[in-house]
Parts: sequence; C-alpha cells; structure tokens
Amino acid sequence: MKLTLTLGLAGALLFSIPAEAQLKKLNQQQIFSGQPSLTKPMSIITGWSDDSHYIEMDAKDRKLYAVDVRSGAKTAYSPPAQSDVNVYVEKNDIYIKSGKNEPNRLTNNKDEEKNPVLSPDGKYVAFTRNNDLFAVDTESGNEIRYTKDATDVIYNGWSSWVYYEEILGRPTNYRAFWWAPDSKHIAFMRFDDTKVPMFPIYGSTGQHGYVEKTRYPKAGDPNPEVKVGFVKTAGGPVIWADFNEKDDQYFGTPYWSYDGSSLMVQWMNRGQDDLKFYTVNPISGAKKEIYDEKQPSWVDLDFGGRIEYLQDKKHYILKSDKTGWAHFYLYTLDGKLINPITSGNWQVTNLMQVDEKNKVVYFMARKEASTRTDLYRVDYNGKNLKRLTFGDYTHQIQLSPNGTYFITTYSNVSTPTKRSLLDNTGKVIKELGDSKSADFDQYIFGKTEMITIPTDDGYNLPAVITYPTNFDQNKKYPVVMSIYGGPNAGTVTNTWKGTNNQWWANEGIIQIAVDHRASGQFGKAGVALMHRNLGKWEMKDYTTAARWLKAKPWVDNKKLLITGHSYGGYMTCMALTMGADDFDFGYAGAPVTSWDLYDTHYTERFMDTPQENPEGYKKGSVLTYVNNYKGLLRIMHGDMDDNVHMQNTIQFIDKLQNANKHFELMIYPGGRHGWGGVKTPHDRAERIRFYYQNLLNKAVPEELLK
Repeated sequence: MKLTLTLGLAGALLFSIPAEAQLKKLNQQQIFSGQPSLTKPMSIITGWSDDSHYIEMDAKDRKLYAVDVRSGAKTAYSPPAQSDVNVYVEKNDIYIKSGKNEPNRLTNNKDEEKNPVLSPDGKYVAFTRNNDLFAVDTESGNEIRYTKDATDVIYNGWSSWVYYEEILGRPTNYRAFWWAPDSKHIAFMRFDDTKVPMFPIYGSTGQHGYVEKTRYPKAGDPNPEVKVGFVKTAGGPVIWADFNEKDDQYFGTPYWSYDGSSLMVQWMNRGQDDLKFYTVNPISGAKKEIYDEKQPSWVDLDFGGRIEYLQDKKHYILKSDKTGWAHFYLYTLDGKLINPITSGNWQVTNLMQVDEKNKVVYFMARKEASTRTDLYRVDYNGKNLKRLTFGDYTHQIQLSPNGTYFITTYSNVSTPTKRSLLDNTGKVIKELGDSKSADFDQYIFGKTEMITIPTDDGYNLPAVITYPTNFDQNKKYPVVMSIYGGPNAGTVTNTWKGTNNQWWANEGIIQIAVDHRASGQFGKAGVALMHRNLGKWEMKDYTTAARWLKAKPWVDNKKLLITGHSYGGYMTCMALTMGADDFDFGYAGAPVTSWDLYDTHYTERFMDTPQENPEGYKKGSVLTYVNNYKGLLRIMHGDMDDNVHMQNTIQFIDKLQNANKHFELMIYPGGRHGWGGVKTPHDRAERIRFYYQNLLNKAVPEELLK
C-alpha cells in the first residue's frame, strides 16, 4: 500500500491513503457471472405500440407496459394478435396449426420436407423435397410438384453451398425460393453443381467414420450454373428469366415488386466489379436493365440492406459506396437517379425510416467519428442534414412509427449504457435509464481508452486499449492484441466494454484491439486497398501497432500475443510468420492459411482468381512465410469445419513440421467453424492456461478452471 505524507491544519504530520487504495477490485464472480457488477440491468424496451407510446418490459415482473412519452403513465400492454397460423416440420413432414386447433398434417412422405413457407394468402405452403420444389394446398392437402429434374448436383429452390454461405446467407437455411406478394407465383433459383469440385469432410464418430460430400468451389474453380425461374402457384411450366446459365455470373437475393408483377434480380459478373439490377417479367421471363454500377476494385452484392422501396411505388433508395464512402441515393423504379441524399467523406450505415409525407430520411451513420454511430435526418434532396443524437457516444436507436420520437441506448468506453427519450428535433424529453450501479465508484478497475496509432504514411489507426488495474507506467506489462482483420469488418467501437476484460486487467495484462486502414474505418476507399493483396496492408498496420506498443516503457517487449478467429486466425498466423519479428505469441482459431483453399465468391471479390493473380496469392499465403516463424503459436480448428476447411491448418502444420518449428495444435472433434456446448469449458480453460503460462509465468488459479 502506498502512503503519502501530508501537512495537517495544525502543522502536524499526517499519513493519508490515496482514494484509489481504498477502492475494491472486482472479484471472479463479478467479472464472469456479472452479479453484482459495475452495472445493473435496465428495463427492456421492445418497441413502440404507437407514435406516442413505447413498450417496456418491467425488469421485476417481466410484464409489458405501454408508456406515454409525455406523462410516463404506464398501462398494461398486450401485443396485437399476430397470425395464429404456424407451419413447421416434425418427423420429416409438414404440419400446419391454426390457433388452438389441433395441428393438421399436410404431407405424409418418408422423405424430408425442408423450409416450409406459407403463401401470403395462407392457401399454400411451398417447400423443397429431395432438391425439388413443391407446394401443398393447406385446405385439401393436394400437393403440387413444380420441378422434376433434381439430382445430387441439381437443386431447385435449395441453395448451392457457396450461395448459402456467401450470397443468400446462412439464416436462409439453404432456402432459395420466394413467394410473390399476391401469392400467384413463386420465384426460385436452380443450381447445377455438376462442374463444382466435391470437397470431402470426414466425420470420425463410430467404428468406420463417414464422409460429408460438399460441392465447394475453391478460388479459381467452376461455380454452380444458376437459373432464375418462375412458376404459377397452381402449377404449369417453369418460365426462366432471360439469362444464360452458362455465363460466369452471380445472382443476389431478388426482390418482388409490391404487386407481384415483376422481380428485381441482382446480377454480377464473376469478377465482381460490375453489378446490374434487372426487372424480370414472371410471365415471359423478359428482363430490363435498370441499374449498372462498376468499380475498379469490386462491388458488394446486397445482403438485405442496399435497397429500400418506397410506398409511393415510384422510387427506391439505394445504398452504394461507389464514391469511396457509403451513401444513399434516390432513384425512380426504372433506374433514373434523382439525386444523392447524402455525401461526403463519411459513411452511412442503416436506413432507419423514411417519412414519405414530409420527404425526410432518418438514418444511422459514422460521421462524427468512424468508431461510433449517430442518428441523422435529411431531406430527400440532400438538404437540411441534422444530427439528432448527442455527445461522444455510440447510439442504438428505436424510432417511433411516424418518426416523431426516438429512444437511444448509448454508451462509450468510459460510460456504462444509458437510455434517453428524444423528439425528432434532437431535444431530450427525459432520461429513461442508467445501467451504472450505485456502488460503481467504490471499485477500481482497468481503465479503457479510445486511442489512435499513427502510421508512417498518414493513417491514424483507431484502437481501444484497456490498461491493467492500478496501472503503473514504471512497470512492464504483457499485451494481448485481439483482432479480426477482414475487409470492411472493423471491431473497434467506442462502447462500454462490460467487465469481461477485467480479469486480465486485474492480472496485469494490457488488452488492445486495433483496426487497420482497410477495416472500413476509412471508407470503401480504404477497404479497396486490399484489392489483389490480402494480408499486405493488414500486416503493415498491425506490425505498426506492435512496434508502437513495444516502444512504450510500460510494455514487456517479449510478451505481445495476438489472437483472432477465422480471418483473425489468418492474421494471427501471418503475425507469427510474416510478422514474426514483432509478435511473440499467437492464439489462432480456424485460420485460412492460403487463399486458394477458400471459396470463390469471398476470395475472388478481393483477390481475383489464382490464375489472374498468382503473385498476390503467394504473398497473401501464410505458407509462404513458414521459414520466418518464431515465437509460439497455438492453432485451434474444428475437424468438421465446412467453411474454412481443416485442410488449411493441415497444410500449414505440415510445413511447420518439415521446417522443424515448434507450435501447439488443438483439434475439436465434430467442431464446425466454431465449437461450443460441452467443448466450451475446455476451450476457455486452454486459453487461460496459455495466457498464464506464457504471459504471466505463473500457475493458473484453480478456481478459474472449474
């Protein structure tokens, strides 16, 4: 305990203890279970019942209340009746249940029905079976078969793997069909994987094991051939959209028009630098181009947030980063640009609401700082831009139905989460909550700061750093750098970080996260630097951060650990090979180790094909730098990872062994691209052991391993 000498009022010498020495440290239960902690739970706001009442779930009785924005008066709230029709699969068959009625079995087949979706009018359920597309009448149970040509490599309404993973998205559960709003048609995609190489994934359970056979196109491989088709709900011939399935191309998620008269189809070339929108007639299959965007690097396909159709049925708002920064644009339905809605060297993120009556757009953006989000409003014509949120905080917003009010839940690295109610001019009406505990000021904990790290060519890399509890600049501390590192996938945000990082702060470890120049913090202009050279700029900036840290007198320059999963695993492996002079330890999960081992759509967006860019693939491969390896690397991988195949790790450790390099390996049997459940305690304990052994050089407290 440090004592200070002070002079009392009467001239006597008195000893006083600095205030911080009287504070308490967070204990294990507070850090890992959160009870009690530096923060307390706030009531949950679930949305709005109307424009002047928000819906709150009381933290004590867990009941819902409608709260008047002005008076604060609460009344019991019952959610409006939703459709009481539930469609589900049980024991391979489809059932439909309405209200309190007994479930009605719609199919009776030994083969499994997948992805049942009720038509908007409630009269049919569409689904796939054995890779063909069907529907069943909910009243009669009569089944309609739309396609009959499915095989083990041809799928109708069921995604090819690369579309499921990279384009339509895993939440679709492989579904690739869409009901028209008027229930008269179904649009679907047909995939032909005949030319796509099969990748085997070996399961080790049982006496003989088994093999999962996935058609997985690796960089440079043939992609699935895709067709966009339409069928009338009542059945009949398939009408194919007027595209040539033999072309090397991609199709994004389609959008039906309001009345079902046309389908907006996103088309992109294999090189991913040209995106076109087409309207397609479901009766004839004829297409009409309404939008074309080219970029010298790549154009991102829409993942559900690029286009917002307006209720006037005349316009849509498009989000694009074609200027180097993501902004909104107003278009007519036939593709005529009316005007940009936003512009400048900053980025919009989400379109929150469109007030069509007053021609005002509400949106979130990273404008004041790239590490936080605020709410703004702007007129259709781009004028009268106004920030509606306040302070140096990251805001999460819930807008009332007409945009008259909004609730913001906000924080920064030094301020626990708070909540306020504001009107649409940005005026604070009342404070709604503060998660800060009453005894917050009785605790001492590791301070977290937002900082920037300068590069030698003019970038200021955003970083968030947590110092050890009772930080002393005269001591030297080990460092853990946590990263992801993928294109446009920054992780540094100015938000309250909770207490999960406080155990290591108490143990005397500095923790830092850093975003590189292509993380999205510097717009698409920064991200596009990664074109054809993944690994280059990330490693330049991460090594810059490592050298900046090691130059500090309070950093142990022999104990810098970098850790990440997936792309972060790739970066970690690169740091212990290409960047081995600057990093001492690595803890890598499921790493890509050579980009020719990853899938076409993701990899070629940034790298082009291996045939077009052999030098870029070589320079971006961990395998190229094996001879540089030093320090200590722990690699973790699930043996049934269907995304980043364990092949990546196997090829890497093969070269490490051949070069007589020491490393550590942990395989998680049955693990996919992540692992959890019963494996979680082991995964956590192993990381704890690694940190204590290599960074702290002391035994692990037994209570941490329980």
